[in-house]
Amino acid sequence: MLKASALYMVIVMALVMAVICSSLIVAAYFYKSQYQRSFRLQQLHNNLASAENILLESKADLSKTIKISLFNQENDTVILSRKNWGVFEVGVARAFVQHDTLSSAFTLAPVRDSAKLYALYIVDEDRNISVSGKTVIKGTAFLPKAGIKEAYVNSQPYKGDKRLVIGTQKTSTRALPALNEKALQQLKKYFEPDEQVNTVSSLPADSVSRSFMQPTLRADFKHNTYTVNTTLKGNIMLRSDTSIILDGNARLENVIVFARSIKVKSGFRGSCQLFATDSVQVEQGCRFNYPSAIGVLNFAEKAHGQRKLSLGNSVKLEGAIMMYEKAQNDLMPVVDLGKGTIVSGQIYSQGLLNYQDGAVINGSVATTRFLYQTSYTRYENYLINLRIDGPALPGDYLNYELLPAAGNHKKVLQWVK
Repeated sequence: MLKASALYMVIVMALVMAVICSSLIVAAYFYKSQYQRSFRLQQLHNNLASAENILLESKADLSKTIKISLFNQENDTVILSRKNWGVFEVGVARAFVQHDTLSSAFTLAPVRDSAKLYALYIVDEDRNISVSGKTVIKGTAFLPKAGIKEAYVNSQPYKGDKRLVIGTQKTSTRALPALNEKALQQLKKYFEPDEQVNTVSSLPADSVSRSFMQPTLRADFKHNTYTVNTTLKGNIMLRSDTSIILDGNARLENVIVFARSIKVKSGFRGSCQLFATDSVQVEQGCRFNYPSAIGVLNFAEKAHGQRKLSLGNSVKLEGAIMMYEKAQNDLMPVVDLGKGTIVSGQIYSQGLLNYQDGAVINGSVATTRFLYQTSYTRYENYLINLRIDGPALPGDYLNYELLPAAGNHKKVLQWVK
């Protein structure tokens, strides 16, 4: 007869086998579940990448959210939207399979058209350009037919390269290269109040962050002067019929500001787009990170008074400066660069470009006329101790939709939340 312990051994062995078999079944189910999840995740990434490429390449109007099937199969549906964001566009892509979703948001900007690039473009007003001191011009320069020559100014001769322009010289015309009219009209709309859009009349005292996956947070201060002294990030737009002041303690990231006049106090740091119809004043020592933009855009049919965009001493700006005036004006608008100010990007001035010693432009500048003033003398179209270095602009710098030299192809400028 079998001993009773043998029965216990059989029961124990059966339990062990049952546990092992159950573990194998659970492991197989878990492995299959993880494999399916990994497969869905890979499929989501592929679909999201396809959606992003559609946003980059499509010429269709995607201002309204649309849903499409990529390959007319199951589990390949994506949601796309694209909207103007100042001088850029923002694309939002979503891909989903069953209950899993992946999303991305990014700003788009056109690549620079190499055939249209220049370091200097100055309107031909039937007079030459003069250079003096330690002036440096690198890159393609569009100059008046009268050409460029050395000059003796303030007891100092020209001390730069004897070629005067280190690059190709071409002949300019009597007008600056045209701005993108469609982009101009898009910006014009934002200066006017939109009664169909929900707005707030004030901002919280604490910092505010707004995702580009959400509707834009629009603050309209009407006829009141508003001072920003907190941190604002993301999908936020500020507008005023009068003035907006950015305090030195304010920090802005990807925010857009529209007002009649804008003042930026010393100490400000951020990356933002500032647009005014009358004036922008940036005090000394401010820092604007790429991709920033500052513009004075006057759309009035009749121009009165002088528009001005001024950067104080030792300001650093990575991005673009724009001065546009639709109507002819006896007082030419002015872009003013302070002493030691560095602009890495593009300057477009449909008027005067006034500068002081030590100003540096790493990139390109297009202007009707240069202006250099001392305590006693005013020099027009004299480049004195000014550095214009086209090749110094990084190769991955993307153009702004509004400005000349924008190519047809677009790339991701910045990934945003």
